[in-house]
Amino acid sequence: MNDKTIASTSPVGKHLSAIGDTKAASYLVFNKKKIELVAKIKIGRDTDNDIIVDNNLASRHHAVIQKIKDAYFLKDAGSTNGTFLNGVKIPAEKYVKLKSGDKITIGNMSLVIA
Repeated sequence: MNDKTIASTSPVGKHLSAIGDTKAASYLVFNKKKIELVAKIKIGRDTDNDIIVDNNLASRHHAVIQKIKDAYFLKDAGSTNGTFLNGVKIPAEKYVKLKSGDKITIGNMSLVIA
């Protein structure tokens, strides 16, 4: 797969300037561990992911957290059971901005943005 950081000409890139400032996120809390947020984090059941979810409700390649400019965004990677942000299912293949305190749920596993 040939994923790239969102170009400024994309719909997300065009709307970044319209997004208000929020408290910056710097890490995830997963299984009581802090994981530093980097440019791109792949989440799923397969061993080639950055965060491996040992759960049958997770797809092999479930979701992606991507840094775009100075913010982090969550995208469901076409998973079977969906990705939830603060209890709300996010649309597949659409980027949703993350902020400190957000809870990402994949199957029965949760990650918290801090």
